[in-house]
Amino acid sequence: MATIEHRPDATSELAALMRERVVVMDGAMGTLLQQQGLGEADFRGERFADWPSDVQGNNDVLNLTQPDLIERLHTQYLDAGAELVETNTFNAQRISLADYGMSALAYEVNLAAAQVARRACDAVAARTGRPRWVLGAIGPTNRTASISPDVNDPGARNVTFDELVEAYLEQARGLVDGGADALIIETIFDTLNARAAIFAVETLFEEHGRRWPVIISGTITDASGRTLSGQVTEAFWDSVRHAQPLAVGLNCALGAGDLRPYVAELSRIADTFVSTHPNAGLPNAFGEYDETPEDLARVLGEFARSGLVNIVGGCCGTTPEHIAALAAAVAPEAGGVAREPAEVAPALRLSGLEPLTVTEESLFVNIGERTNITGSARFRNLIKAGDYATALDVARQQVEAGAQVIDINMDEGMIDGVAAMERFTRLVATEPDICRVPVMVDSSKWEVVEAGVKALQGKTIINSISLKEGVEPFLAHARLARKHGAAVVVMAFDEDGQADTLERRQDVCQRAYDLLVDEVGFPATDIIFDPNVFALATGIEEHATYGVDFIEAVRWIKKSLPGALVSGGISNVSFSFRGNNPVREAIHAVFLFHAIEAGLDMGIVNAGALAVYDDIEPDLRERITDVVLNRRPDATERLLEVATEYGLQDRGASTVDAQEWRSLPVRERISHALVHGLDAFVVEDTEELRLELAAAGGRPLDVIEGPLMDGMGRVGDLFGAGKMFLPQVVKSARVMKRAVAHLVPFIDAERQPGDSTTNGLVVMATVKGDVHDIGKNIVGVVLQCNNYEVVDLGVMVPGQKILETARAMGADLIGVSGLITPSLDEMVNLAREMERQGFTIPLLLGGATTSRAHTAVKVAPQYSGPVVWVKDASRSVPTVASLLSDERRPALLESVAADYASLRERHGAKRTERPLRSYAQARAHATPLVWEGPDHHRPVRPRMLLQQARDVHTSEEPTGSHAVASFTRTFEDYDLDELRSYIDWSPFFSAWEMRGRFPDLLHNPATSDVARRLYDDAQRMLDQLSREKWLRAAGTFGLFPANRVGSDDLELYTDESRSSVRTVLHHLRQQGEHREGVPNRSLADFVAPKESGVADYAGAFAVTAGHGSAERVKAFKADLDDYGAILLESLADRLAEAFAERLHQRVRREFWGYAADEHLGNDDLIAERYRGIRPAPGYPACPDHTEKQLLWDLLDVERTVGISLTESMAMWPGAAVSGWYFSHPQSQYFVVGRLGRDQVSEYAQRKGWTLGEAERWLAPNLDYVPED
Repeated sequence: MATIEHRPDATSELAALMRERVVVMDGAMGTLLQQQGLGEADFRGERFADWPSDVQGNNDVLNLTQPDLIERLHTQYLDAGAELVETNTFNAQRISLADYGMSALAYEVNLAAAQVARRACDAVAARTGRPRWVLGAIGPTNRTASISPDVNDPGARNVTFDELVEAYLEQARGLVDGGADALIIETIFDTLNARAAIFAVETLFEEHGRRWPVIISGTITDASGRTLSGQVTEAFWDSVRHAQPLAVGLNCALGAGDLRPYVAELSRIADTFVSTHPNAGLPNAFGEYDETPEDLARVLGEFARSGLVNIVGGCCGTTPEHIAALAAAVAPEAGGVAREPAEVAPALRLSGLEPLTVTEESLFVNIGERTNITGSARFRNLIKAGDYATALDVARQQVEAGAQVIDINMDEGMIDGVAAMERFTRLVATEPDICRVPVMVDSSKWEVVEAGVKALQGKTIINSISLKEGVEPFLAHARLARKHGAAVVVMAFDEDGQADTLERRQDVCQRAYDLLVDEVGFPATDIIFDPNVFALATGIEEHATYGVDFIEAVRWIKKSLPGALVSGGISNVSFSFRGNNPVREAIHAVFLFHAIEAGLDMGIVNAGALAVYDDIEPDLRERITDVVLNRRPDATERLLEVATEYGLQDRGASTVDAQEWRSLPVRERISHALVHGLDAFVVEDTEELRLELAAAGGRPLDVIEGPLMDGMGRVGDLFGAGKMFLPQVVKSARVMKRAVAHLVPFIDAERQPGDSTTNGLVVMATVKGDVHDIGKNIVGVVLQCNNYEVVDLGVMVPGQKILETARAMGADLIGVSGLITPSLDEMVNLAREMERQGFTIPLLLGGATTSRAHTAVKVAPQYSGPVVWVKDASRSVPTVASLLSDERRPALLESVAADYASLRERHGAKRTERPLRSYAQARAHATPLVWEGPDHHRPVRPRMLLQQARDVHTSEEPTGSHAVASFTRTFEDYDLDELRSYIDWSPFFSAWEMRGRFPDLLHNPATSDVARRLYDDAQRMLDQLSREKWLRAAGTFGLFPANRVGSDDLELYTDESRSSVRTVLHHLRQQGEHREGVPNRSLADFVAPKESGVADYAGAFAVTAGHGSAERVKAFKADLDDYGAILLESLADRLAEAFAERLHQRVRREFWGYAADEHLGNDDLIAERYRGIRPAPGYPACPDHTEKQLLWDLLDVERTVGISLTESMAMWPGAAVSGWYFSHPQSQYFVVGRLGRDQVSEYAQRKGWTLGEAERWLAPNLDYVPED
């Protein structure tokens, strides 16, 4: 594949064109042919007058019998504006033509079809002077290679991969011989069919010694967002991206509006161009398509304006009229913009029904080994007996146990490997709960490997290829693997045998890497080296270094062979201890611990039987480590001394079935409940243990200091090691609190002097003026889980109260948080006051608005005691533990001091390295928008202003001596169920410190269990809070006549006469020296200047979903349920954001109406793929929080909605969102950034402030040090 050059004309020309603008494809040929009223005689023509079977409906044969008609229809599309024309060959391969007995005509039909389309394109190109291109259309056939046609036999198929390749190759030959400029493999409902088509065209390219551009287009079959064969969009793309298509896209099945979220997903992930040619809506009851040309153009025009696509066209139901309307809607003059291919970081991308992406940041990938005949006697016996149904259960169990890939191997002397592999992989392909993960096809025989790869639609791993038989077979297998789109495991094996030393491993892997990358063109990220895992502790001296050599080989590969990954068959390492499973599993855990630390990416393991490294008995772990790392000459003997003993031991609670834990001893039940967050029995178990200890002379306090703290210590260790996630920790805290609450009365009754049950006392608070406390609450819970006493003072806490409480209670540490920028000043003031009052205890800072840099530059210099910024909850425990440890504290403070000194130095250097423009220069570089002349932007007058007398509530309010109209609408109790569908779940999981994108978190094996439980808990709580009216959502907004005055202020008027000013909004302008062509933006740029005479408008809004939240959270905490409290707070925040999103959508479409035709899904709303913005005062585009007060006065927010402002301009309830509405098509979010004294001084004058007041409110943005 790598040696064939692309055909330069079509590839380069089309790529260049798509970088300039959106390119238009034609519409449906079948729809036009149906309109012609053709009969049987028309289809037959003279040539097939005596054909033995009916041919009506065989549209492809019309290329031979009615070529002039086909050419005329092509010309209609070309005249309508199509630049790409598909040949009339959707079913023109021998498999589909067999329905008419015409399989032998396949090449001829495709040749003729390409010639007809070529003539039409050339004629129109000559007439218009604009080039046109022929796309050779390759349809999916009427067979599916992944799905059985027999409900009684899921492994049956009515077409094979090889039959598809043969048919597609014949078709492609005819198309290119007839003059096609490119090939389009389209309407893919089964990705295995598409992979066969790709294999065929790659074969064609090899025959010709050059490449034609290829477009690949799948089809989403229903609302599930999957292909007919079950793949999600990203998995589909990962399965076909090896074809290096000119474009990838989606067509057919759905209308454009329904297709949008999936096109948007492709646009986000595809590092090539993107196409779409949807149907004219969905067929009605009569099989007709109702979407008009205007409907299709409106939706696809929005695609183009949003930069989602490079090629648009039509599928079923579309006509030349649709294409004409479409061509006009996506043109540059209509706002269509050229999409640049996405920038995608190199990674191993595999797929089953769902994608699996492996990067340097990924956790270790478990490859399930139990479907390997050589490694599992049970699986081998099932296959030998032909019991494939039970064998599938083995695969299913591996996936359920956490395998992210399953390894399938059928190498056994008494088994037909090809037949067994084909049968089993076909069966796997029909089981969604198994085939959702990728497959590693494992065999030493190439024919067995190909049997598996040809049965699976996703991107597989081939295990393996090697240099054992020399260079040529190695290259041949590698090229075939690449042609199939598979990744490869490369064994460290050459003509001289297996590499068994570090040096041999390095030499063989380097040689193989160079051959694959340089000669085959294999992507480095699709190369997975297996440097050979050999058995340890064999008693043979030469084997002693096998473990450490493998580990060091892993480290060398990751450093020396860029992009390559490393795997290994982990079970081999313990082969000497066959029959002793506890020791084997311990060896695997120790070996993996060190190999993963060296960079091992994946390994073939028994996913359900991996021991936890920390659970291994220390003596056994130490002896195994000696063997693995070859640390002492008697390592093998020392391990053998204890192997039998451990082999006979029951592994206890670590393998207890979930249903059996209640039968454990009470101490183990309590530990199990804590680790798993199960509180149903904790009170009765705690009481049982209290009575048991009392009978032996113990005290109630012993229950806490013993089993409870031991269990929570394990929770803390697992969390710190990344083996538990925050939602689990919070649930564990709930169990702990309920157990302690039961014990408190007994402890109080016999309390003795000197009793202490904590590691330290922490006073926590959200600073004065700030109401956001979710993050603080989470940190508090995590600290409590680790035996720290936490005194939480709540929100809006004055600094003096924090210090008085800390002094009165003898606090060991103070922790404060804040979300809004004014909170930063409060933290500076608190540090300054701690210095003045002589405190010496550590001060910890956290919250969204805080940073290491601000802590170093602004806060730490104010206090001589320790000041430490804590990024999130996972860092809180080790930081606090170190600060309160006499041994660890000096090292931490020394590190922090050096870090802060470096940050302060860099901060000072940045000011001199990156000068600002003067304010005058920044104004001269304002956003260049046209407000005059024939092409200027014409603002849309809000519908609610036009209709105010009829259906909009207006109120008269006095302002000064004038009565003014306020064009507002208020919602006192908005439907929470409506808002649920607008929730952006990614920030919800982020609040729980589960980083990643939703819904990927639900499917990522590393997070899926916890994420799914958290998501399910959230759904249940949403049901309950809606049903029982826990929360009330209220909001208000207004739309006002507006114009810009000066360069950065907006006047809002009382009415359309614009003679009376309602209020003036003040904005700030970027002053950074941007690159050429990038303006210095201000939000005021997006509103027409007053002197232009253009009547423009602006809006404001404030919403909350937090009414009732505080009372319910208080009830949860009274019930010792921190998990419920934090869950409710985080959901209230998400509902408020959802309210803001939904209200903005209604404003755009309904109340203002400047985007009345907008049809976007929730993913598009989250990605802000709409016209207009809603920036919030106090955030990057308008960083002055005090402008919120103008918004509050403008909409009378506190009276109408019940949201108040604190002295620092935080909103209460905290689950609230407010902001401005701008509608200009070029309005966008930006960061104002650093401000010079000249702008701050003028801003103060416009606001009626002193310079000091302006500097205080804008402190985070100042590019200078204010004078005292």
